[in-house]
Amino acid sequence: MRAARKVPQESLAGSLLLAHPSLRDSNFRRTVVLMTAHGPDGAMGVIVNRPLQKRLGDLGGDFVLGPLADVPVFEGGPVQTEQLILAGWRAQPHGFQLHMGIDPEKAGLLFAEEGAQIRAFLGHAGWTGGQLEDELKRQSWIVTDAPPDLFTQQTDQALWRLFLGREGAMWRILADEPDDPGVN
Repeated sequence: MRAARKVPQESLAGSLLLAHPSLRDSNFRRTVVLMTAHGPDGAMGVIVNRPLQKRLGDLGGDFVLGPLADVPVFEGGPVQTEQLILAGWRAQPHGFQLHMGIDPEKAGLLFAEEGAQIRAFLGHAGWTGGQLEDELKRQSWIVTDAPPDLFTQQTDQALWRLFLGREGAMWRILADEPDDPGVN
């Protein structure tokens, strides 16, 4: 089993947090969190594998007939769940270029560009200063680099299994473990 990264001294912005298989908190069980900010005062990210089976057009308002009507909506996290966060990205040769928190007008322009994709998140995940570091010390999270194929993979728990499995054979076994061991 590949060892989880040590608690970082540098920013985790742009990295992924994979929930440890033993993490039972319903807010984060089997989640993949894309970290968007991390510093001494706290951290923030969005859960990228909890699709809400809705599109922006389903939310009403200006999105109903606009160019972003078909953009998928995800549960971004348990903080400020009424806040809509738009994220856009474009594939690069060795990764992707990510734009978080863009306004709808800019998102519409980005969406019109070839190869660009948009996702919407309701809410986000947040940690106060030192809180994430404490959780990392308790090994609640596995930290990994965000791979270039992040946004081309499944968008549900299969994403968590895939990325956790990439961390090594033992992680792959733990990722495939059923929620209820009695179901084996």
